[in-house]
Amino acid sequence: MSNDVAYPVFRTPDPALALRVARQLLGVGDLEDAKVDVDVELPRVEDVLLILRTMPDAWFRKEDVDDWVRDESDPTGLHAGVHGSQLSVDAAFLTTHLPLWASMLDQPVGSIVDTFTAVASTYMAEIRWYFFGWPEVPEHGLYADYKHAEVTVLFNAATREMDEWSDGHTVLVHVRDRSNNGYSERHASWLAKQVGQTVIGPPQFC
Repeated sequence: MSNDVAYPVFRTPDPALALRVARQLLGVGDLEDAKVDVDVELPRVEDVLLILRTMPDAWFRKEDVDDWVRDESDPTGLHAGVHGSQLSVDAAFLTTHLPLWASMLDQPVGSIVDTFTAVASTYMAEIRWYFFGWPEVPEHGLYADYKHAEVTVLFNAATREMDEWSDGHTVLVHVRDRSNNGYSERHASWLAKQVGQTVIGPPQFC
């Protein structure tokens, strides 16, 4: 079994610029089967309602482990996830369960990303592309990789766990974790170089 490791290769206060660099990185890969996930934390009722209006097919959930322990029956459905069409818009109900998270998974590339960036980049949020492949580069000793190839944009998040706010937006490139021999960083550095970027920070592991 193998894991991926993600290297930051670009950071900016401009969400549109972060998205542009991420798309440039995607252009290095084989996107035939690629998909994209989006995820955002919503701290206020008005934030939930904004995302619901803009992304009515999103799924909404909560991640309050203590609450889950207290109420295993979960009558709200929010621990498993509630489709936007079934989410109560009652302000008192939503306030009780904040913050909520909204996500859309396994979306076609290009289908939701621009809309999501426009409405979600002021929050702590993530766009993640996957199911594509990095090319083989024999002259640099780099193997083709269709299992660990990913690109992530983190909006206002310090790490890929999205558990800490950080001003600015970071692009991560994911490769196979072969950190013990320097391969992973060489691979990430080569990918970044193809779009005029470099590795700018330490690796982030799963």
